Amino acid sequence: MESRRPKCRCCRVMVFLALPIVLDSALHFGHLKERAMERCPWCEGFDLYRRYHDEEWGVPVHDDRELFELLVLEGAQAGLSWATVLKKRVHYREVFDGFEPSRIAAYDEAKIASLLADPGIIRNRAKVAATIGNARAYLELTAGGTRLRDFLWRFVDDAPIQNDWHAPGEVPAATPRSDAMSKALVRAGFKFVGTTICYAFMQATGMVNDHLITCFRHQAVRALAR
Repeated sequence: MESRRPKCRCCRVMVFLALPIVLDSALHFGHLKERAMERCPWCEGFDLYRRYHDEEWGVPVHDDRELFELLVLEGAQAGLSWATVLKKRVHYREVFDGFEPSRIAAYDEAKIASLLADPGIIRNRAKVAATIGNARAYLELTAGGTRLRDFLWRFVDDAPIQNDWHAPGEVPAATPRSDAMSKALVRAGFKFVGTTICYAFMQATGMVNDHLITCFRHQAVRALAR
């Protein structure tokens, strides 16, 4: 078999001299690719977190059922980490009937006991009771002709707020808008809807774009608002 090596010393020298350039180009490309995929630091704990960050967090949500689901899950997170809720989200959907408010509102004591015995959800009686109460508040709200989407998105004037944070420490835990949303939800009969829960909800549903400007999702999420 014919050798593929350079046959003269001159050729071998040229290959040797070119090698650092090739390696430097490869490293530079890898560095650019890595920078292009830079994420918000909070999501780097594990794969499920990264997928949620890359595919869902900050994407505007306008569907009433999806908004209700996220409102319930944000309330379930209270005192815990969002990672805990994400790990249980699929099971939550199963045992809470796909977060269909009309079905949840009809839960009785037997169903509550079943939920509190289920290790696949956060077994907190107050949070389970709040989910049922929130479903009933949702039905009362919509019975009056108001969509949950319209009720909630009015707090950002019906358009996502575009922030330009450079560092995690700049991102607020609450704002006057989340304060107003919290108070309105409480008046409407909802529970586990404090201002920090509401702001996390606003981030999750794309009412605010809180991806850092260094995050590869910042511009992509901004474009969704146009």
